[in-house]
Amino acid sequence: MGLYDYTLYSVFERNAKVHGNRDAWVCGEQRLTHKQYLEEVNKLAKGLLEQGIKKGDRIGILAQNSIEYALLYGACAQTGTILLPVNWRLQAEEIEYIIGDATPTIMCAGEEFQEQVSALAEKNNLTGKCYAIGEAKSGFKPFSSLLDNDGECPAIDVAATDDYLIIHTAAVGGHPRGATLSHQGLIVSNLQSTAYWHFSPDDCHLILLPLFHLAGLGMMLSVNHAGGRNVIMAKFEPDTVLNLIEQEKVSAFGTFPPILQTLLDLNEKLKRDISSLRALSGLEPPEVVKKYEELTGGTFWTAFGQTETSGFVTRAPYFERPGSAGTPSIAAEVEIMDEEGNILPPGQTGEIVVRGPMVFKGYWNLPEDNAHTFRFGWHHTGDKGKFDEDGYLFYMGRMPEKELIKPGGENVYPAEVEQTLCEHALVKEASVIGVPDSKWGEAIKAICVLEAGATLDKAELIEFVASKIARYKKPHHVEYVEALPKLEDGEIDRDKVKAEHG
Repeated sequence: MGLYDYTLYSVFERNAKVHGNRDAWVCGEQRLTHKQYLEEVNKLAKGLLEQGIKKGDRIGILAQNSIEYALLYGACAQTGTILLPVNWRLQAEEIEYIIGDATPTIMCAGEEFQEQVSALAEKNNLTGKCYAIGEAKSGFKPFSSLLDNDGECPAIDVAATDDYLIIHTAAVGGHPRGATLSHQGLIVSNLQSTAYWHFSPDDCHLILLPLFHLAGLGMMLSVNHAGGRNVIMAKFEPDTVLNLIEQEKVSAFGTFPPILQTLLDLNEKLKRDISSLRALSGLEPPEVVKKYEELTGGTFWTAFGQTETSGFVTRAPYFERPGSAGTPSIAAEVEIMDEEGNILPPGQTGEIVVRGPMVFKGYWNLPEDNAHTFRFGWHHTGDKGKFDEDGYLFYMGRMPEKELIKPGGENVYPAEVEQTLCEHALVKEASVIGVPDSKWGEAIKAICVLEAGATLDKAELIEFVASKIARYKKPHHVEYVEALPKLEDGEIDRDKVKAEHG
């Protein structure tokens, strides 16, 4: 580590010194203090090194949230390896692509995913290099075997700007892209969150979002950085969430529709004490936010950010400037740019661009995409926006190249769903758009042209898509038409499709 470096492992070491006896992690009956966490991280790091892991190698994990997940985040920081958290909601073909793209040296899998990983092991040179979280099935070694040592690790030269994490974002052009994040980007994001949300060692974050998403990971790292406590949930269970909020005095978590609405509705019946909640953020409708704030006295924050920016780059209390995504955060430059690279004045709409220490390193193995994304010396988000005269950002939709739909907070590119729809023998053409949805925020709608004389049950087509790609990418609505509107070059006129069917 260089004179000017400070990594996530530095954070964990400091916590062990300063907050050593405070609880850092809670998962069911298991509790680890900050000191115990560092000890376990060091053991895991040594175990990985003993298996031949080297700096820069990738370590994959396909599992529900767990203590082991948290330990891997720590051990990768210590060893200079790169964690590859894989979205378990994806279909087998998508998971196979991600593993083939990032080529992990070791793969960890939860019980329910071991069969899937086992089928990919030989093809991806993972035979004998798979570790089980939970009960080990055939071909898997116990994860605990990596911890069976004294934890005495050699010092490894890890820089703040080194790659730390690869998160594959929604598919563009048919395949997910691996956004590569550094220690520095995440640490700066942590410090911002601590400044805005006043995180302290007394805070408790409930990890109810999956740790393959930056939304859950970001707040987890921020609260940990402040010396606070993280409570891990394997999956979202509303009654368990309410019980944990009351028992652990949870103060923060991230949310996507319909999580918060579900919790508030259930709590009208269960009457749990959720008054400890004070710092929530995410995508929720105004009436749900108002209900939460009136009930708890806490604040709900609106923001703009993405995986590629290591977290939020604008933020503000939800009702401070209704409809906005807040003002640029304290460690990010955020501007609006036209297609020629000119910065636009307030009131004009263009692409939201960002620069600063939180911007990601680039997409894994995609130099052409990186050159395009980083043109004019800025990270181009693919989202449109405008600033008002007071510096509040207003989100104005997606750029044509990033026609993105977000059902329940997940990213779905229409092109991928359209491609899958057209794989059905009876579908001639398809256009996919996002439509408002009271439960999920946004829903997927497919407008399709069938082959001449064909009939196709809509539910059958929806299930066909769900069998090919992640189920959250399947259309919620299907509409059949005689023809789709076209532009002069023969391409489908998306704007007209939205106007006619949105």
